[in-house]
Amino acid sequence: MSEKPSVTDRVVSAGFAAGWRLVPLLPRRLTAGAFRFGADRVWARRGKSVLRLESNLARVTGLAPGSPELRELTRAGMRSYFRYFEEIFRLPSMPVEEVVRRTHVTGGEHIFDTVAAGRGVVLALPHMGNWDQAGAWLVGVGHPFATVAERLRPESLFRRYVAFRESLGMEVLPLTGGDGHNFATLAIRVRRGGVVCLPAERDLTRSGVEVDFFGARTKVPAGPPLLAVQTGAALLPATVYFHGDDWGIDIHEEIPVPAEGTRQEKVAAMAQSLAHVFEKGITAHPEDWHMLQRLWLEDLPR
Repeated sequence: MSEKPSVTDRVVSAGFAAGWRLVPLLPRRLTAGAFRFGADRVWARRGKSVLRLESNLARVTGLAPGSPELRELTRAGMRSYFRYFEEIFRLPSMPVEEVVRRTHVTGGEHIFDTVAAGRGVVLALPHMGNWDQAGAWLVGVGHPFATVAERLRPESLFRRYVAFRESLGMEVLPLTGGDGHNFATLAIRVRRGGVVCLPAERDLTRSGVEVDFFGARTKVPAGPPLLAVQTGAALLPATVYFHGDDWGIDIHEEIPVPAEGTRQEKVAAMAQSLAHVFEKGITAHPEDWHMLQRLWLEDLPR
């Protein structure tokens, strides 16, 4: 029997429903300003999520904890995070042509050429910028894809998120609570020459692959490299960020499957290569890395 949603859960779900209904009806300047104001208010309160983001950014940048530079970077990070939410409320009503026109992409040929050759693609992304907008761009240029979504609380919010992403043309599989055949479904998609997009710098299943990331150990999902090893699909890292009022996407070169080693060793080596690419992308756009949770093993409670 599912857990009864709390009052907070119901308020959050209702707030998202109102956002998707009302934000597209209002001038963008008004809503963007309101979300920026909200971000500044949350940043000023210095709650747990803000302090965690600040701690994560300190590790990424080397800025001194408590320094004015780190505080300002964290504020920019919260503004970036809130901008993501303002934009997802607008995305379903935004013309596809506008999404494509305002997206600045480098390395797109790594996707297009691979798919044209009849080979599947596994795109692996960190939680940066507006990944839903990046998905809308990919669908808009003719490459619908499958992805996996974390199961949010309450269930009504999860269903709204799934409906939102499906409205953009994505196939969405639940991380938990589905039929238990996510990996097999994703493997079928890429074996048929399709595209799969997966978040890849935070292990949500507690059974990921341990890697070095910004000088400390963490775990990343095994799924993206394992799909490439099992199916022969191309594993392509991608980093997403805000480009002024527009969006930027960098599609990086394929991470090849090592020629030697066990399956586990190959997956581990490819996961580490992914982490190195993500380090470069996050270093270039640290304010757009939306990591407000504990990530490194040494930061986790025993």
